[in-house]
Amino acid sequence: MAESKQNIVVVDDDENMILAIQRLLSAAGFRTATFRSAEAMLQAGAARAAACLVLDVHLPSCSGIEVYRLLADSGVRPPVVFITAHDDPEAKTQAATVGAVAYLTKPFEGRELLMAVRKALGKA
Repeated sequence: MAESKQNIVVVDDDENMILAIQRLLSAAGFRTATFRSAEAMLQAGAARAAACLVLDVHLPSCSGIEVYRLLADSGVRPPVVFITAHDDPEAKTQAATVGAVAYLTKPFEGRELLMAVRKALGKA
């Protein structure tokens, strides 16, 4: 089932993870914009046009949760799905506090991410 070409912004410092997520979302009919750092995403202003964000919790310079808080403070609040390789209860609580649609621990199944993105877009 093809989606309506909504833009999903993905930020993860792992190039292989970015490629896998990009392929998955593209195959489902989504447009993706991918970034290997929060700074690159912020500099591009990509979050403003995002229908949904997929943010890695543990980025090199700051956490995905901190990035989302920064965006929210500036009035940009697209739905967000957090992904992480470290299942940290505190980070999971923080993600829920900022309104995350989902908190997925790597490795996760592609269908889990698609379900979370569709839920974020109100299509679940």
